[in-house]
Amino acid sequence: MAQQRPSSSGWQGKVQLVYGQRHGKCVPIKTFTQAPFKVQRPLYPESEAVCHTVLVHTAGGMVGGDTLAIDIGLQPQCRAVVTTAAASKVYGSPHRRSHQTIQLSLSPDSYLEWFPQDTIVFDQADYRQSLRVDLAPGALWCGWEITRFGRSARGEQFNHGHWRSQIDVWQAGQLLWRDHQGLTGGSPALHHPSGLGGHPVVGSFALVGRPLESDQLHTLRGLWPEETTGDRGITRLQNGLLCRYRGPSSQEARRWFVALWQHLRPWYLGQVAQVPRVWPR
Repeated sequence: MAQQRPSSSGWQGKVQLVYGQRHGKCVPIKTFTQAPFKVQRPLYPESEAVCHTVLVHTAGGMVGGDTLAIDIGLQPQCRAVVTTAAASKVYGSPHRRSHQTIQLSLSPDSYLEWFPQDTIVFDQADYRQSLRVDLAPGALWCGWEITRFGRSARGEQFNHGHWRSQIDVWQAGQLLWRDHQGLTGGSPALHHPSGLGGHPVVGSFALVGRPLESDQLHTLRGLWPEETTGDRGITRLQNGLLCRYRGPSSQEARRWFVALWQHLRPWYLGQVAQVPRVWPR
């Protein structure tokens, strides 16, 4: 059941998580939450070396005035998968902005897989999200972002509002990758071929911290399912990989991203990926 929303300024939610090594097991050694966030108990579907964590937003969605902050840190040699219990909803709130900031700090030889479920940006929403990743030497981050503009299943389009996403990945004071995107509701970019091209869903999958070879890219490009109707692209980053999706379906984007993750995981972690149980099948 969704929590009752604060009456004035909106939610000021926080999550602080720190992972550490305890006798070969990756465990949360610090967990702090402030409503509307909750953190489920740690799970180990793969092995004790890889901790799975599920974040829960108990309010059911964001409205204008909500400010959420997520801060996650990994100590050396930790392995963690962090996801969310459900899709994030950003409701229409004319003239009021909602904002989420995410800070991910990885110590040497740690690995974080940041896989939130998709975000649905309703018509008339004003939403800003910023994600910063700080990698120590030898650390690796893999993450994705899937966004749907408007409740397209109901025929709703993103005709009014604003959306901005900022991702910055740093290592030892050097910027490895910056991805800043923005969209205004009702703008030509919704239908232009160089924008959304009439599709309601966009997604990005990135791996940063280890370079890929050309033959690996060729193999990854072959993982695109034949029945998929959206557009996709794969390219090498300075020290990693970037994959883009544009199409009609959040589920289609997730299936492709999961296929990429499952193929890459044994290469960079030496362990087969186990899909979190909270994801839709």
